[in-house]
Amino acid sequence: MDWKGLAEAVQLELPEDYREFVESYGGGEIDEYLSVSTPPVPGSPYGDLLDRVDPALSDRDRQELGALIGGQDLPPLLPFADSASSDVAFWLREGAADNWRVAIFRRQAPWGTNRWTVFDGGMAEFCLAALTGVVDPFSERIAGSGPHVFVSWRDVLRHESSWAT
Repeated sequence: MDWKGLAEAVQLELPEDYREFVESYGGGEIDEYLSVSTPPVPGSPYGDLLDRVDPALSDRDRQELGALIGGQDLPPLLPFADSASSDVAFWLREGAADNWRVAIFRRQAPWGTNRWTVFDGGMAEFCLAALTGVVDPFSERIAGSGPHVFVSWRDVLRHESSWAT
């Protein structure tokens, strides 16, 4: 992927750990639970990263997230991953891209609790922490003792097309 050209075209540099992940794995799913988005890739259902820049949040969601990050104005958000439970992992786009923190919106949370979790680290650190159970930011737990599996979008499409035959 031409990361420099992409950054110039959309005026947005993406974190190095994310670029390395996408170069190695592409878009796809971790443990059939966490889907990782990428910039547009022909044929990929995960190539929607740039379609989601600066998503709209409800006033309640803005207030809850603002309370976690100190009540300051919210930095621009960019969702980069979604769970099968409709949770969303966002970058808090503040400062240099390699210093962006991760904010996770938990779709299903007990009444009266903040649905946001803020992780002080990048995408790769966050995924590792979630997979090993260091953090539990999603509606369902994804950590387990066995090996975790990443399935690329090409393998997902191949698998789905084999069901159709």
